[in-house]
Amino acid sequence: MSFFEKPFHPRTIVLAVSTFLVLFTNGSFFRHVIDTYGLTWSMAPMIVSLGIVLIAVLVIVFTLVSSRYLLKPCLIAVLLISSLTAYFMNTYDIIVDKLMIQNILETNLHESFDLLSIQQVLYFLILGVVPSIVVYLMKIKPMRVKRALLEGIESIVIALIVGVVLIFAFSKFYTSFFREHSPLRSYTNPANYLYAIGEHVHDFFVNPVTGLKIIGADAKVKETNEPRKLVILVVGEAVRADHFSLNPYVRETTPLLKKEDVINFSQFTSSGTETAVSVPCMFSCYGREAYDRDIAQHTENVLDVLKHAGANILWRDNNSDSKGVADRLPYEDYKIPENNTMCDDGECRDEGMLVGLQEYINAHPKGDIVIVLHQMGNHGPAYYKRYPKAFEKYTPVCKTNQLEQCSQAEITNAYDNAILYTDYFLSKTIGLLKENDKKFKTAMFYLSDHGESLGEKGLYLHGFPYAIAPDAQKHVPAVMWFGKQFKVNKTVLKQRSSQPYTHDYLFHTMLGMMEVNTSVYHPEMDILQGAH
Repeated sequence: MSFFEKPFHPRTIVLAVSTFLVLFTNGSFFRHVIDTYGLTWSMAPMIVSLGIVLIAVLVIVFTLVSSRYLLKPCLIAVLLISSLTAYFMNTYDIIVDKLMIQNILETNLHESFDLLSIQQVLYFLILGVVPSIVVYLMKIKPMRVKRALLEGIESIVIALIVGVVLIFAFSKFYTSFFREHSPLRSYTNPANYLYAIGEHVHDFFVNPVTGLKIIGADAKVKETNEPRKLVILVVGEAVRADHFSLNPYVRETTPLLKKEDVINFSQFTSSGTETAVSVPCMFSCYGREAYDRDIAQHTENVLDVLKHAGANILWRDNNSDSKGVADRLPYEDYKIPENNTMCDDGECRDEGMLVGLQEYINAHPKGDIVIVLHQMGNHGPAYYKRYPKAFEKYTPVCKTNQLEQCSQAEITNAYDNAILYTDYFLSKTIGLLKENDKKFKTAMFYLSDHGESLGEKGLYLHGFPYAIAPDAQKHVPAVMWFGKQFKVNKTVLKQRSSQPYTHDYLFHTMLGMMEVNTSVYHPEMDILQGAH
């Protein structure tokens, strides 16, 4: 009888898959454990026990879905997803938590292609497809429902006993593991992402938020609002403050901004470490501590309040999307050549968002104007794609999305070149505002949604849990520019520019900048308070 003709007990299949997953898709987890505790002969038994405990946990989870018709589909799905999870965790040292699940669900096809690589395909084939085929071809031993239920309970009890015995046997180690180094659990594959999926599903179905909460319906522009205001808010992407030479930086990455009379806020902190959190949070009234995605999605944001006050709002996007912020507002997608006239090699440039803006301004003769430009900016890992060739000042550059194959210098070169292009884009934005100085009070506010890790301590990209994320992913650049007619005390602002601010200030600063009176405005959270 051949291997695939012999019927296997469900318990055997579950144990085999659980062991395979722990041994071959948890390299990142064990690497972080070893980095934390060290690899010595005395530590080896404890590390082995961790593997066995993790196998026991997976056995319990898989046994719960070990019915004859559910077992194979569930195991195959986990194998396929875990192979990709292992690739991203091993390559970029990321954690797949609830927020990362949200990011994955909101990632578009263009962003996915930026992450595609031969190595990723090999991970998927070797760790995902091949074992999935084996599971698919294996025959499951038929059992009556009652017997299957009893043996499932027996498997769970045995796994629990094994796990509990090991935890008590190495109680000092596990006390440290759970209490002092709890973030290590976030690297377990697939346990952590299965838990994250469960959280996401729970939030969606168990605590659904319906309807839309209207805020700032009483918003009105002050009677002294003459001439009209024209404000461009630029939302950057993945730019870290310490590579923005206004802060300063050893390289000159913002030469054009330095020629402008800008106010640079050197201590600005993001509300999240990923776009899916930072962008909706910075526009919401709740602030980082009180922010809840479901509640925020069903609550109006600062742009809605400005619309209540009579402002003309436009959102142009060269990133993934507005993450729900512009759902009720005019929205234009500039990731596609049909709208963006400045696309090359499949990449649409941020500069293209400025094309036609003057026509938009001219077409709105009444009311203030607020334009949001959501950049592609420094979106990784393909930093070399984020700028035209003319901006490749720092070389050699990393010309692959496999960042681990490049030196940190090559990664940094490509990343800094992308900031050079953002500097150029912002200077052109200021140039557009200057052309409208006679008719409007003009202003620009630029701030990045989050930072980026460039290989420091083996970390790449962004999206780390906020509590343990490095400053590189949270400390972001923020710059203001004001036209001649915008009455603001720049001396006062420059004195404040080294004070700590967060994304939480954006909501109220925008209301203050637009001189809007409303009950939801908190002057103490307005950066401009007392300076205009």
